[in-house]
Amino acid sequence: MGTNVADLSTGPILSTIAYSLIGLVIYIIAFWVICKISPFSVRKEIEIDQNTSLGIIIGSVMIGLSIIIASAMH
Repeated sequence: MGTNVADLSTGPILSTIAYSLIGLVIYIIAFWVICKISPFSVRKEIEIDQNTSLGIIIGSVMIGLSIIIASAMH
Protein backbone atom coordinates (compact mmCIF):
# COMPACT_ATOMS: atom_id res chain seq x y z
CA MET A 1 0.00 0.00 0.00
CA GLY A 2 1.05 3.64 -0.36
CA THR A 3 2.74 5.66 2.32
CA ASN A 4 0.29 7.69 4.34
CA VAL A 5 1.21 11.07 5.83
CA ALA A 6 0.21 9.80 9.26
CA ASP A 7 2.79 6.98 8.93
CA LEU A 8 5.73 9.41 8.82
CA SER A 9 7.42 10.06 12.14
CA THR A 10 8.37 13.60 13.08
CA GLY A 11 11.77 12.63 14.58
CA PRO A 12 13.79 12.79 11.35
CA ILE A 13 12.08 16.00 10.28
CA LEU A 14 12.77 17.73 13.59
CA SER A 15 16.39 16.57 13.66
CA THR A 16 16.89 17.83 10.09
CA ILE A 17 15.50 21.24 11.06
CA ALA A 18 17.64 21.35 14.21
CA TYR A 19 20.83 20.42 12.35
CA SER A 20 20.05 22.94 9.62
CA LEU A 21 19.61 25.73 12.18
CA ILE A 22 22.82 24.76 13.99
CA GLY A 23 24.70 24.72 10.67
CA LEU A 24 23.34 28.14 9.70
CA VAL A 25 24.31 29.62 13.07
CA ILE A 26 27.85 28.25 12.75
CA TYR A 27 28.02 29.55 9.18
CA ILE A 28 26.91 33.05 10.22
CA ILE A 29 29.34 33.13 13.14
CA ALA A 30 32.21 32.08 10.86
CA PHE A 31 31.38 34.82 8.34
CA TRP A 32 31.18 37.37 11.16
CA VAL A 33 34.60 36.26 12.46
CA ILE A 34 36.10 36.57 8.97
CA CYS A 35 34.74 40.09 8.67
CA LYS A 36 36.05 41.06 12.12
CA ILE A 37 39.59 39.67 11.73
CA SER A 38 40.18 41.09 8.27
CA PRO A 39 42.18 44.34 8.33
CA PHE A 40 39.80 45.96 5.83
CA SER A 41 36.09 46.28 5.23
CA VAL A 42 34.98 43.12 3.42
CA ARG A 43 31.75 44.79 2.31
CA LYS A 44 33.60 47.79 0.84
CA GLU A 45 36.18 45.64 -0.92
CA ILE A 46 33.61 43.36 -2.57
CA GLU A 47 30.73 45.74 -3.27
CA ILE A 48 32.35 49.12 -3.90
CA ASP A 49 35.89 48.25 -5.07
CA GLN A 50 34.68 45.17 -7.04
CA ASN A 51 37.46 42.98 -5.58
CA THR A 52 36.63 39.71 -7.33
CA SER A 53 39.55 37.78 -5.84
CA LEU A 54 38.41 38.53 -2.29
CA GLY A 55 34.92 37.34 -3.16
CA ILE A 56 36.36 34.11 -4.54
CA ILE A 57 38.48 33.56 -1.43
CA ILE A 58 35.60 34.19 0.99
CA GLY A 59 33.30 32.03 -1.13
CA SER A 60 35.87 29.21 -1.06
CA VAL A 61 36.20 29.45 2.71
CA MET A 62 32.40 29.33 3.08
CA ILE A 63 32.12 26.30 0.78
CA GLY A 64 34.84 24.52 2.77
CA LEU A 65 33.05 25.36 6.01
CA SER A 66 29.78 24.08 4.55
CA ILE A 67 31.41 20.77 3.64
CA ILE A 68 32.81 20.42 7.18
CA ILE A 69 29.42 21.19 8.75
CA ALA A 70 27.65 18.76 6.41
CA SER A 71 30.10 15.95 7.16
CA ALA A 72 29.82 16.59 10.90
CA MET A 73 26.03 16.21 10.66
CA HIS A 74 26.28 12.80 9.02
